[in-house]
Amino acid sequence: MLEKLQQQPPDKILSLMQTFKEDTRSDKLDLGIGVYKNENGQTPIINAVKKAEKILWEQEITKSYTKLSGDLDFQNVMKELIFSNCVPEDRISSAHTPGGTGAIRQAFELTRLASPTSRIWVSNPTWPNHISILKFLNIPFSEYVYFDKNTRELNFEGMIDSLKSANPGDIVLLHGCCHNPTGANLSNNQWEELQRFIVNNQLVPLIDLAYQGFGDGLDEDVYGVRLLAKKCKEFVLAASCSKNFGIYRERTGILFTISENKKIKNISSSTLAFLNRQNFSFPPDHGGKLVTLILKNEELRSSWVNELDEMRQNMLNIRRTLAAELKRLSQSNRFDFLEKHRGMFSLIGATKDQVAIMRNKHAIYMIDDSRINIAGINKHTLPKLAKAIVDVGI
Repeated sequence: MLEKLQQQPPDKILSLMQTFKEDTRSDKLDLGIGVYKNENGQTPIINAVKKAEKILWEQEITKSYTKLSGDLDFQNVMKELIFSNCVPEDRISSAHTPGGTGAIRQAFELTRLASPTSRIWVSNPTWPNHISILKFLNIPFSEYVYFDKNTRELNFEGMIDSLKSANPGDIVLLHGCCHNPTGANLSNNQWEELQRFIVNNQLVPLIDLAYQGFGDGLDEDVYGVRLLAKKCKEFVLAASCSKNFGIYRERTGILFTISENKKIKNISSSTLAFLNRQNFSFPPDHGGKLVTLILKNEELRSSWVNELDEMRQNMLNIRRTLAAELKRLSQSNRFDFLEKHRGMFSLIGATKDQVAIMRNKHAIYMIDDSRINIAGINKHTLPKLAKAIVDVGI
């Protein structure tokens, strides 16, 4: 049996990480992996998380299994954080998952179970694992226009025009905020126009929310999410706590479904629990407990919000400074898009050859599509990056 297996293509980001580790140059810069880094190049543990871990260590009395759908308190605090009572409780179902990736996988499984002939529409480009999982599950999908490679900004008109090919009942996969990999987001007006289009064309939104709080703020980043949740007959959302709580290795995510018909809630809830059982049975509990402690404790929540704001402001400052330095070096405004983008990532528009030159000549590592991790830059490495970008002629 095993000899019949075929070699699978390596994950591009993980392969890049390994190549970076093997590079002996002291001034090398990793802009590939999507983790937040401080000025010292470290991914810190948020203070509120450290305090919550101490509380949990002192209070936890069992390591027995949790429920199939996870801890109810975790589901409730995440519901409040994301939706803020914009949707009646009796319309919402949820289940704790192993990270945001686990939530996305469960969401795809759910759509295949509920509507096997529906097509999932994904942005071009999107997070590569979206397409990888869809292909693995053999779920039909198509791409919609999203990013203008010339302006490095959202092509909203092209997005709407390409989604006109979707059939009623098809699913539209959207990034809730801080689009990965482009960094180009919808404005509030564009969210409103998209919401009307989705409702009028009887489409189902599936939101990937991985960066709430990393763009413009905790509430600002879910404007479109809450709008679609209120207005659409059906709605699915996969959320991650990895980035905004800094608990990457705890694998903490959640999947929500919302239906216009409250009678469906029990069926949806039991289906989410069933899917958990088929894939991993009980979700990991530690990260969910930390998030719950933080969001339910006024002091811890305030501390977390302040530190999250500091991370967000740091990324915005890096964007402004990098755009300004590139304007100075290039004597042009062609990099102004960096200041407009939001979140951890931006596509800078380099070719694969230019990315290779950046890596070989300048020891700067990024994915072949030229996605850079803004959160991996600091005031010490920014001048080196700006000089290299101009040097290779981007």
